[in-house]
Amino acid sequence: MDTAFKIPVLGIKVGWDPVLGLVPGLGDLIATAVSAYVIVLAARFRLPRGILAQMVFNIGLEAVVGTVPLVGDLFDAFYKSNVRNLKLLEAYLQCESTELEDADDLNLSSVRDGEVYT
Repeated sequence: MDTAFKIPVLGIKVGWDPVLGLVPGLGDLIATAVSAYVIVLAARFRLPRGILAQMVFNIGLEAVVGTVPLVGDLFDAFYKSNVRNLKLLEAYLQCESTELEDADDLNLSSVRDGEVYT
Protein backbone atom coordinates (compact mmCIF):
# COMPACT_ATOMS: atom_id res chain seq x y z
CA MET A 1 0.00 0.00 0.00
CA ASP A 2 2.89 2.39 0.64
CA THR A 3 5.85 1.42 -1.56
CA ALA A 4 4.56 -0.33 -4.70
CA PHE A 5 5.98 2.11 -7.27
CA LYS A 6 9.10 4.21 -7.58
CA ILE A 7 8.88 7.61 -9.25
CA PRO A 8 11.94 7.51 -11.54
CA VAL A 9 12.95 11.17 -11.58
CA LEU A 10 12.39 11.80 -7.87
CA GLY A 11 13.42 8.38 -6.56
CA ILE A 12 10.44 8.37 -4.20
CA LYS A 13 8.49 5.19 -3.55
CA VAL A 14 4.71 5.51 -3.41
CA GLY A 15 2.01 2.89 -3.17
CA TRP A 16 -1.65 2.37 -3.79
CA ASP A 17 -2.68 4.43 -0.78
CA PRO A 18 -2.10 7.88 -2.34
CA VAL A 19 -3.35 6.62 -5.71
CA LEU A 20 -6.61 5.42 -4.17
CA GLY A 21 -6.81 8.73 -2.32
CA LEU A 22 -7.24 10.49 -5.65
CA VAL A 23 -10.73 8.96 -5.87
CA PRO A 24 -12.85 11.34 -3.77
CA GLY A 25 -14.30 9.75 -0.65
CA LEU A 26 -14.27 6.12 -1.69
CA GLY A 27 -10.51 5.90 -2.27
CA ASP A 28 -9.61 6.99 1.25
CA LEU A 29 -12.22 4.66 2.70
CA ILE A 30 -10.81 1.65 0.82
CA ALA A 31 -7.21 2.53 1.77
CA THR A 32 -8.18 2.90 5.43
CA ALA A 33 -10.03 -0.43 5.39
CA VAL A 34 -6.98 -2.23 4.00
CA SER A 35 -4.76 -0.53 6.58
CA ALA A 36 -7.17 -1.49 9.37
CA TYR A 37 -6.84 -5.13 8.33
CA VAL A 38 -3.13 -4.93 9.24
CA ILE A 39 -4.20 -3.95 12.76
CA VAL A 40 -6.54 -6.94 12.91
CA LEU A 41 -3.62 -9.18 11.99
CA ALA A 42 -1.39 -7.46 14.55
CA ALA A 43 -4.01 -7.99 17.25
CA ARG A 44 -3.84 -11.71 16.56
CA PHE A 45 -0.20 -11.56 17.71
CA ARG A 46 -1.49 -10.12 21.01
CA LEU A 47 0.53 -6.95 20.80
CA PRO A 48 0.44 -4.70 23.87
CA ARG A 49 -2.27 -2.04 23.85
CA GLY A 50 0.30 0.74 23.56
CA ILE A 51 1.66 -0.60 20.28
CA LEU A 52 -1.83 -1.24 18.92
CA ALA A 53 -2.82 2.30 19.94
CA GLN A 54 0.17 3.71 18.04
CA MET A 55 -0.83 1.67 14.98
CA VAL A 56 -4.42 2.94 15.18
CA PHE A 57 -3.11 6.49 15.57
CA ASN A 58 -0.92 6.10 12.45
CA ILE A 59 -3.86 4.92 10.37
CA GLY A 60 -6.27 7.44 11.88
CA LEU A 61 -3.92 10.35 11.20
CA GLU A 62 -3.44 9.27 7.61
CA ALA A 63 -7.19 8.77 7.17
CA VAL A 64 -8.07 12.20 8.56
CA VAL A 65 -5.36 14.14 6.72
CA GLY A 66 -6.01 12.04 3.62
CA THR A 67 -9.50 13.52 3.29
CA VAL A 68 -8.02 16.93 2.42
CA PRO A 69 -7.83 17.15 -1.39
CA LEU A 70 -4.32 16.99 -2.85
CA VAL A 71 -2.58 17.81 0.46
CA GLY A 72 -3.91 14.54 1.89
CA ASP A 73 -2.62 12.57 -1.08
CA LEU A 74 0.85 14.09 -0.67
CA PHE A 75 0.71 13.30 3.04
CA ASP A 76 -0.27 9.69 2.23
CA ALA A 77 2.72 9.40 -0.11
CA PHE A 78 5.22 10.54 2.51
CA TYR A 79 3.79 9.46 5.90
CA LYS A 80 3.42 5.74 4.98
CA SER A 81 1.38 4.53 7.96
CA ASN A 82 1.46 0.91 6.81
CA VAL A 83 5.26 0.86 6.71
CA ARG A 84 5.34 2.46 10.17
CA ASN A 85 2.91 -0.14 11.50
CA LEU A 86 4.84 -3.05 10.04
CA LYS A 87 8.02 -1.69 11.63
CA LEU A 88 6.23 -1.58 15.00
CA LEU A 89 5.05 -5.17 14.53
CA GLU A 90 8.48 -6.37 13.43
CA ALA A 91 10.21 -4.66 16.36
CA TYR A 92 7.79 -6.26 18.80
CA LEU A 93 8.21 -9.72 17.28
CA GLN A 94 12.00 -9.41 17.34
CA CYS A 95 11.92 -8.52 21.04
CA GLU A 96 9.58 -11.40 21.75
CA SER A 97 11.45 -13.95 19.63
CA THR A 98 13.48 -15.27 22.57
CA GLU A 99 10.30 -15.84 24.56
CA LEU A 100 8.74 -17.56 21.57
CA GLU A 101 11.78 -19.84 21.24
CA ASP A 102 11.60 -20.68 24.95
CA ALA A 103 7.95 -21.68 24.49
CA ASP A 104 8.79 -24.00 21.56
CA ASP A 105 7.02 -27.14 22.79
CA LEU A 106 7.19 -28.74 19.34
CA ASN A 107 10.96 -28.18 19.03
CA LEU A 108 10.49 -26.25 15.79
CA SER A 109 13.89 -24.62 16.22
CA SER A 110 15.42 -27.92 15.07
CA VAL A 111 13.89 -27.37 11.62
CA ARG A 112 16.03 -25.10 9.43
CA ASP A 113 15.66 -24.60 5.69
CA GLY A 114 13.37 -27.58 5.29
CA GLU A 115 15.82 -29.97 6.94
CA VAL A 116 15.61 -31.52 10.39
CA TYR A 117 18.65 -31.34 12.60
CA THR A 118 18.90 -33.66 15.58
